[in-house]
Amino acid sequence: MVELLHSISPLVIYLVVGLVIGVESVGVPLPGEIVLISASVGASTGLADPVLLGVAAAAGAIVGDSIGYAVGKRYGTALLGRLGRRFPKHFGPEQIARAERSFERWGAWAVLFGRFVALLRILAGPLSGVLGMSYPKFLAANASGGVLWAGTITTVAYLFGIVAEKWFKQVSWVALIATALVAVGAWLYVRRRRARRQEPAQEKVDA
Repeated sequence: MVELLHSISPLVIYLVVGLVIGVESVGVPLPGEIVLISASVGASTGLADPVLLGVAAAAGAIVGDSIGYAVGKRYGTALLGRLGRRFPKHFGPEQIARAERSFERWGAWAVLFGRFVALLRILAGPLSGVLGMSYPKFLAANASGGVLWAGTITTVAYLFGIVAEKWFKQVSWVALIATALVAVGAWLYVRRRRARRQEPAQEKVDA
């Protein structure tokens, strides 16, 4: 198993991470964050360079968001309507309305820190174009958010992988993968519960 994973070229890993995150940032629901976490944990075993991995993730985020911005500006709200019919879980009326409220309230800050929120990470580019945010302002927030997000996720997952590998070195490499998956699952569970608690509060504010 270890030999098989280490036979993968680091360049392929960088390209896959950058591509998945880039496509997600355009507006297609893909597990970009999970892919980055998995690759970063793998980097702790020598599969890839964590710095180059972070660079690939940041580049994918910035380029993908910029393409999403251009698409949103060109096709406007009609695009969101089509996405809503195809991906109602991610682009339904409630999700779009919640994202729009965030943009109206926080502006460019929603783009910068929205990279850490699943919904805004997917919608930031297209929605910024639809709402007419100036591109220089969007690019500054997008680039800052992409670098901050990629650097944070890569560093945390990489350090976690180093610690976990030491713990499970005598067990098997499979245990390391299982631990990484459990960590990702726990993170997603906590974030989902937090989002559910925030929804009633947001509904009261809107009412």
